[in-house]
Amino acid sequence: MVVQLPLDFDERNYLAANPDVAAAVQAGAIASGGEHYSHYGHLERRALAPGVRPPPLPLPFGPEGTASRRDKILTGLDLNRLDGVEIGALAAPLVRRGEGRITYVDFTDEDTLRRTYAEDPNVNVDDIVQVDAIWGDKTLREALGSDRRVDYVVASHVVEHVPDLITWLSEIRQVLETGGALRLVVPDRRYTFDYLRLESRYHDVLDAYLQKARRPLPRQIMDFCGLARHVNCEAAWNGSLQVDTLQPMSSIAFGYALAQDSIATGQYHDTHCWVFTPASFAQLFEELAMLGLVGFAYEYFVPTARNDLEFFVHMVASDDSEAIQRSWSQMRRDVV
Repeated sequence: MVVQLPLDFDERNYLAANPDVAAAVQAGAIASGGEHYSHYGHLERRALAPGVRPPPLPLPFGPEGTASRRDKILTGLDLNRLDGVEIGALAAPLVRRGEGRITYVDFTDEDTLRRTYAEDPNVNVDDIVQVDAIWGDKTLREALGSDRRVDYVVASHVVEHVPDLITWLSEIRQVLETGGALRLVVPDRRYTFDYLRLESRYHDVLDAYLQKARRPLPRQIMDFCGLARHVNCEAAWNGSLQVDTLQPMSSIAFGYALAQDSIATGQYHDTHCWVFTPASFAQLFEELAMLGLVGFAYEYFVPTARNDLEFFVHMVASDDSEAIQRSWSQMRRDVV
C-alpha cells in the first residue's frame, strides 16, 4: 500500500533516522527516503526523525500495517501520560526518556554493565542507558522508593533469568497500581538455544520460591550448561534442524564447576533459569494462580512470529483471585 508523505516529512531527517535506508538511496537501490516511506516505511513504523518514534499501534493489529516489536509490547500504553519502569533495558530501551516518564532498573550500574558486555558483539556499550535503580539486594519497592507506584512495567528477555519467579512477580506487583500493566517479552524454547531443555513446571518454580532463591540454583545452572545448543531459528521453524548435530554452547563439566562455585562462594552465575513455550507459560501461570501466587490477570498474547523466537504476554495487576484464575485459563485457550 502506497501512502502520501506527511506534510512535515523531511528527507534529511528521515535518512538520518534510518541509516539503512540512507545506504540504499546512496547505492541507488531506491530513489529517495520519501519513496521508501511511501512504499515501505509507513508499514514498518519507521521513525521520521532521529529520536522520534511513532506512538505504539493500538489493538487490534490490522492488515493495514505491520506491528513492530515495540508495538507488540507497548500497545495501549499512553507513554506521555503514564509513569513506567523498564527492567533490563541495557542498550536498546523500549521506552526512551523523551517519550515519557520512565525509570530504568537493572541488577547493577551502567559502568559495570559496560564492563560486563564489553566483548559482546550484540551490545553497543556506548548506548547502555543510565540505570536509575538497582534491584538485587534491595526489593524493587525499596529500589524505587517505598512510596513509589507506577502505571506499567516492561521487561524484554528478563523473566527467564530470574531465580525466583514468584517473588520477582510479587515485587513488581507491589510497585504497580491496581490495574497497572506488566508486559513481558519471552523467548520461545522451540526456536532458541533452550531447544533441548524441558519446559519449567510448577514444582520447579515452587521449589525456587520455597528456597527463597536470590541467585540461580545449582540445578538450573547445570541444566543450562549441559543442554544449551547453538540453534538456527529458521531451521527450527522449517523443520530442517538436525538435533544430533547441534553444537553445545557449554558443557556438563563446566556447569558442574559453576554450580560448585555458586555454593562455595555465593557467586551469581547468570543463566536461563526458566524455559517456556506459550502453552507451557499459560499452564504454569494457571497453576500458580490456583495457589494464589500470581497477582496478575492475563490480558493479551502475541504469538511467536514465523522465523522469530519470542512471544509477548500482557498482564494486569489485580486483587481478584477468581478473575485471575479465569484469565489464565483463557490464555491456555488462546494459545491453542
